[in-house]
Amino acid sequence: MSTQIAFFASIALSFIAWGIVTARYIWPRLRLRSRSEALQPLLIVNMFRFEGLAFLVPGVVSTDLPPAFAHAAAYGDVIAAMLALLALLTSSRDIGVLFAWGFNLWGAADLLNAFYQANSAGLLAGQLAATYFIPTLVVPMLLITHIVAFRVLLQHPGESAARQRQFAA
Repeated sequence: MSTQIAFFASIALSFIAWGIVTARYIWPRLRLRSRSEALQPLLIVNMFRFEGLAFLVPGVVSTDLPPAFAHAAAYGDVIAAMLALLALLTSSRDIGVLFAWGFNLWGAADLLNAFYQANSAGLLAGQLAATYFIPTLVVPMLLITHIVAFRVLLQHPGESAARQRQFAA
């Protein structure tokens, strides 16, 4: 099996695995919470996106990692992490929903842009070196958190409370 096929298979299998984990364990618990409470764990996970800065560290990545990919991924992730923190800090106020929308739109677009930049730059799996785990394990999980966050944000604020009363009865 070629390195690139193994790389793409790892990404695809990670999406499947995280999808199953989310469907079985995460969404059933989040869907019963208020919007603010459901968003909090999703925002906390995304606060760790500063790890994307590893794409800028020689020795952690190959010296021939395409700079267009490395810079877009690293700085886009840092901005997403800061937006997630801002949304979390304001989550108990009305403005928190606006910040959560901003974070989620930026964060999802950033991850999709990283895939685009990697493809455009002709990224090879070996150029990622020690950061190989980021696109094969972390990015699929983060994209799924964005999908769940969009669902939570689109949910009517009183919908979770009504569902909780329904299940409690």
